[in-house]
Amino acid sequence: MKKHLLGYVALTLVCVMIGSAVGITTAPAAQAETTIVTSPFTAAIAEVRSSVVGVNNYQNVRYSNRNSYSIEDFFGDFGFGGFGGFGGYGNGYGNGYDRSPQEQVQEVLAGTGSGVVVGNGYVLTNFHVVEDATRLEISVKEEGKEDPTTYASTLVAYDENLDVAVIYAPELKLPAVKLGDSDSLLVGDWAICIGNPLSEQFTGTVTVGIVSALDRAVSSTNYDKYGRKETITNTMIQTDAAINAGNSGGGMFSVTGELMGIPTLKYTGSAYSGSTIEGIGMCIPINAAKPIIEDVLKNNLTTNVSKTASSAEDAASASLVGKPRMGVTVANINQNYSLVVQGLIPRGVLIHEVEAFSPAEKAGIRAGDIIVDINDTVITNYTQMNEIIASKKAGDTLQVKVYRAEGMLDLLDGESITEQDVPEGEYVDLEVVLAIVDEVKQ
Repeated sequence: MKKHLLGYVALTLVCVMIGSAVGITTAPAAQAETTIVTSPFTAAIAEVRSSVVGVNNYQNVRYSNRNSYSIEDFFGDFGFGGFGGFGGYGNGYGNGYDRSPQEQVQEVLAGTGSGVVVGNGYVLTNFHVVEDATRLEISVKEEGKEDPTTYASTLVAYDENLDVAVIYAPELKLPAVKLGDSDSLLVGDWAICIGNPLSEQFTGTVTVGIVSALDRAVSSTNYDKYGRKETITNTMIQTDAAINAGNSGGGMFSVTGELMGIPTLKYTGSAYSGSTIEGIGMCIPINAAKPIIEDVLKNNLTTNVSKTASSAEDAASASLVGKPRMGVTVANINQNYSLVVQGLIPRGVLIHEVEAFSPAEKAGIRAGDIIVDINDTVITNYTQMNEIIASKKAGDTLQVKVYRAEGMLDLLDGESITEQDVPEGEYVDLEVVLAIVDEVKQ
């Protein structure tokens, strides 16, 4: 039976070949027609590729001139590792860094990513591409030039949780892309990703795949700058188009040249099986980023402006004398306190009491609040807080961020606290106008 079966299989194959040969030899002579096959991606890529740029993140770092290692050894492109099953954001400083008394400060290129022009001089990218930068720079590779042209830029808006940011380069004169409707995407639609993997080495690299899935919930656990652990979940577009280190902040386009997403991360391995994973990349849907883009373009933001006291407050402060007060009684939270170590509450200064009719009460500060930031300075103890207040005068306005959770005072007075005992809290931004408050402890 096996011999007969193999014979039939072989015969079928031969018949196909013979049939093809007969068809070729018996077909009537005809003039050959030339068919030009064009790519469905060519026009879209030609339209948008020049609008995808590089983003360079420079940071000031301390180093020792006794260290035999190169400073560049401690930095890499913004990209993706394999920790936790998918790539993390940001860059690492490495271990074995010799911090001797001969430390110096040097500006280095800490990481690179990509961005897409969305307005006149405005570039959309990932927040993790620009995070902690002391200086930002747009990089554009132009035809006929060996070295890229760079443009000074400024961070003007960002959403850290969504991982999007908009930077502004006034001298950048590149066309803006069209924003698509990511809600209209279907699984199986083409996905064209453009970015700068490995920085300038592969500028304007194009990779193509399909939309593999929609509404993928991607969660990551991080510690915010105040030391509190948080789990952030974003809904993303999954694609099998190649996304590599340096693609962060670039564009995922449709075949009509519309920006549909922002390549952000890719899975590189399984934390459970230890296996390598290929072809699973994630993009932020452009519809999620539209509110911040539209706000920037509508208001023509050119700097990341924080709130400041009004001219009326400035005028009033000139006539006030005396030592300014907030009107609160505070205590430090022990940095070794278990809830801080676990990241369940932030580091900061705990408010025990709020004086009646005081600036703190008028601003909405409550007993149990934890002050974590004043005027964009992270606060970890009341000495820092007092130094800031002492440098001000009555009538000055402080931008105060507090962490607020129900029952915080009772919680911190308790014993044997478990994670389940800690309520979910939130950060609240408040404005405190300092005034003279008699006999108020701070």
